[in-house]
Amino acid sequence: MKKQFLGWTAAALLFPFFAAGANDKHDAFLKAEKKARYGNYEDMKKVTGELDHPLKPYVEKAYWQRNPSLQHQTEIENYLNVYQNTPLEWPVRKAWLEYLKKQNKKAAYIRNYRETSNNELTCPYLSFQLDLGAPENAIMNQVSDLWVVGKSQPKECDSLFSQWKKKGYQTPDRVWQRVTLAAESGTSSLLPYLKTLLPEHEQYLADLYLKVRKDPSASAGLYRYKKKSAKEGQIALYGVRRLVWRDKELALRAWEKIEKMFSYTDEQKADVYYNFALSLASSGHKEARFWLNKVPKDRQTSKLMQWQLANMLELQDWSGIVAFFTGKENLTLGQQYWLAYSLNQRGEVERARQIWQTVAKERDYYGFLASARLGIPVSLNNKELNISDKLKLEVANAPGFKRARALYELDRFTAARREWNYLTDTSTKEEKLAASMLAADLDWYDSTIYTLAQIKEWDYVDLRFPFAFRNLFENYSNRSHIDVAWSIAISRRESSFAPDARSHANAHGLMQLLPSTAKYMNKSTVSRSVLYQPRTNIRLGSEYLKYLKKKNHGNEILATASYNAGYHRIKRWLPEQAMPAELWIELIPFTETRNYVKNVFAYRQVYHTRLGRDGNVLAPILDMKMGG
Repeated sequence: MKKQFLGWTAAALLFPFFAAGANDKHDAFLKAEKKARYGNYEDMKKVTGELDHPLKPYVEKAYWQRNPSLQHQTEIENYLNVYQNTPLEWPVRKAWLEYLKKQNKKAAYIRNYRETSNNELTCPYLSFQLDLGAPENAIMNQVSDLWVVGKSQPKECDSLFSQWKKKGYQTPDRVWQRVTLAAESGTSSLLPYLKTLLPEHEQYLADLYLKVRKDPSASAGLYRYKKKSAKEGQIALYGVRRLVWRDKELALRAWEKIEKMFSYTDEQKADVYYNFALSLASSGHKEARFWLNKVPKDRQTSKLMQWQLANMLELQDWSGIVAFFTGKENLTLGQQYWLAYSLNQRGEVERARQIWQTVAKERDYYGFLASARLGIPVSLNNKELNISDKLKLEVANAPGFKRARALYELDRFTAARREWNYLTDTSTKEEKLAASMLAADLDWYDSTIYTLAQIKEWDYVDLRFPFAFRNLFENYSNRSHIDVAWSIAISRRESSFAPDARSHANAHGLMQLLPSTAKYMNKSTVSRSVLYQPRTNIRLGSEYLKYLKKKNHGNEILATASYNAGYHRIKRWLPEQAMPAELWIELIPFTETRNYVKNVFAYRQVYHTRLGRDGNVLAPILDMKMGG
């Protein structure tokens, strides 16, 4: 059963509004909101006057968003001042600004404008300032920043850009900057237009950029660089950095000639070395080590050092690892673990043991592996969170907390999280801790987890690794004959137990299932809304883990990797000759999948221990082989 941080009596004191009759009050709010959204001003005033609910300002928001009016200017601006910086502000402010723009109320627009990334609002703001006599140079410098971007800007900026151009601010340098941004990281379809703005003798450069953007191998055609200019060299540099990810051999040959053709700075060359090192190392190319060693020390990122390590691990160059990492400061736990492993392989057992003893103190994948190596119990390093009742009461009674609470009750999860983020962003660290404890008691699992991560409080293990939906996980894990610590660890990694989680890949719910996967496991279509139901999601996710485990002949490492990257991709990553499982995990070519497997097994150990079980779930990895 989930640990209760608050008893029933304490909860009633902290959340008096919700202690009784909450559903009736929510119904009253919903009716008032609907009346305000579709009614007139008198309707809105009547229902808000009668309403006693934390979401009362949402009723007002519903009206002001749809009915901005100069007749009620003072009332609207008071609302915006009262709820400034809260999630309530911008929907109303945006509607109000758009209304003022249509009414051509320039001074009022300027007064009510606030800094935003919405350039549909920013451009009128700058235009109105010019109209009312603001210093031209100050405004035009801001317009320059708006124009020199790699994408098109909204039509609301057209007249402002026209004035900017007439005043002589559209210089060839600024045009070239925008060409570069559009070609290298923006919207390449903008290039034909930008080409017409370049001096005639440079217009071919936009064509060349576009060609290299669409086909990086074009950068290897040295005949294209007719003038050997610095701008041609810039395009060649951009192209070869992209080419190495598509055709490594061609990129290597091309760079050998391009480097001699143009005069590059040390910084530009370092960019190439870094890209080549990452690309070649991540694919196991025979020249990877050469390029890894060419990267200057000040460009040695954690990602690059991971591939440096992976390259030496693949070659089983234990002496190289010892030489590379010995004496370096601030080594990651993984680097420390593999340094000890390499020392152990060289027969330096005591030095290896000393390092592993340090690593084993940490609640981490490598810490648990080191514990398994040493045959000692794992360390969870759990701390109890103690917050005064006074502070909990203050946080519970904060308007933002009450609004978040009510929105969660109404299943308006996105709006609830906006209120939660506002609350925590404007809180002290102690208040954040109190909010995390309150959220845990209300089963807002993801809010608790994210807030503790935000303030880097890693050791409140009970809060960070809750037994969310425990009965469902136990029930469906038993039915699927899989370890409940495994399935709940998957969900912790996938969604932090947010039932409404949705990924960029269109995966849904607690265990982040694709609709196609859910359909296959259910043997019929499952709607997205149903995938957000914990019972259905956990049932299908548990069945999918069972399926992947069977497909991978009982190997839960491969099943875990398959859950993230797909079964067929994982099969391609298996080596022809058998290698230790922990080494294979470290050499998984996809960074996301590599970290995913490590995290899931670390989380699984945490839950294994929290369930009161003995033993180290990572220990079998030490004797396991992959491939062959």
